[in-house]
Amino acid sequence: MAEDENTVYVGKKGVMSYVLAVVTQFNKGVKQVQIKARGRAISRAVDVAEIVRNRFVTEAQVKDIAISTEELSEDKEKEPTKVSAIEITLTK
Repeated sequence: MAEDENTVYVGKKGVMSYVLAVVTQFNKGVKQVQIKARGRAISRAVDVAEIVRNRFVTEAQVKDIAISTEELSEDKEKEPTKVSAIEITLTK
């Protein structure tokens, strides 16, 4: 199975869109789902993980949380911007 198949990237949509994506992955029989987000979406990713665990897939547990800093370069002339990132791994 490809790594991206069980990864949900959190962005600007509503929290419930991502909750549905995670729950769908678990319902397909996937044992582990990664929730990834950068910058301002980090708090939304935490909300997604907590809503999934507390309301929809109560047997899901947080296996790992990884934080990092990524460099994004929009222009070759400007210095790259540093953006915080989080990766939450849920297992069933």
